[in-house]
Amino acid sequence: MALDLYPRIQKGLAATRQNLKDFLESAPPEEKQVCLCDEQQNVAEHLHVIETSLGKIDNKTLGFCEICQGYVDSSLLEMDYTASVCLDHYSEAEMRRLEAELEMSQIVQRALLPQRMPSLAGVELAAFSRPSDIIGGDSFDFFQFRDGTQGLVIADVSGHGVSAGMLMSSLQTALRTMAPDTDSPAEIMQRINRFYIHNINFTTFVTVFLARFDPATGVLNYVNAGHNPPIIYCKRSGETSRLMPTVPAIGLIEEFHPHIASATLSEGDVLLLYTDGITESFNLQREQFGQNRLGELVRQNAHLSPSNMIQTVRQSLSDFGENQRIADDITMIALKMTG
Repeated sequence: MALDLYPRIQKGLAATRQNLKDFLESAPPEEKQVCLCDEQQNVAEHLHVIETSLGKIDNKTLGFCEICQGYVDSSLLEMDYTASVCLDHYSEAEMRRLEAELEMSQIVQRALLPQRMPSLAGVELAAFSRPSDIIGGDSFDFFQFRDGTQGLVIADVSGHGVSAGMLMSSLQTALRTMAPDTDSPAEIMQRINRFYIHNINFTTFVTVFLARFDPATGVLNYVNAGHNPPIIYCKRSGETSRLMPTVPAIGLIEEFHPHIASATLSEGDVLLLYTDGITESFNLQREQFGQNRLGELVRQNAHLSPSNMIQTVRQSLSDFGENQRIADDITMIALKMTG
């Protein structure tokens, strides 16, 4: 019965509300601009949905079926706390979609598949990840889309530790499961947000950069969900540019409509994906490492291999912080077109 879930849903929603309010009140303006992608009003709408749901818990109407005046199935309410129609009243199309989501909720609980570094003709790749705690909230991965093009992703859960690590494992498994069924990063991101936004166990938000890369053409089609903008070094111009967010982070807004942006890499070009543990690292004078410093580092060392590029960034970060213990998880993917 739905009433049995009320205390757990209430606890989860209260945590989500507090995390969102803390983020809106205390996050630096630059971080909010990246994560929200100029859609702060939609976060207010999400908070309104949470407040409305908490109110329904108080008057015991959460999960109340609009058609038969009973309560919706507990498993449905647990996956989507806004559910207000019993399964018996779903259309055939709605049932197919629900079955797919229920199947996904089982898949994401399975053990995380091991990461493998892909071998791509004309491309060099390297990656590095180090948590600040025993278990981190950063992730990177490689997989293939339905048409065989290369998928790459880097993501960062707000917060770190065991709970962040468990959520990231769930997200990574979901991405690997969805990718072979589509050629669209936008479709995957939309499904991911829909899967998590009303799940009572999801109480924070995740920034994700998801790309579909064709090494033969150098074309990178991507969705940046509130993640730190990856840096591209163009050998021809000698300048760097950034792949800015195209949609807010996962779990922040109700109306989530990701669109795909693209970039083209040529021989000698370098792409660096990273998490905010790098750019938001402080030195003893409380100065941030920052995106500009990282971009200049990429530009000056674009002649290096990806593995040496990552090593150079790590050393520069250590020197900048005067060997202090890192305060946040650090993850990087470096890609170079070798022709």
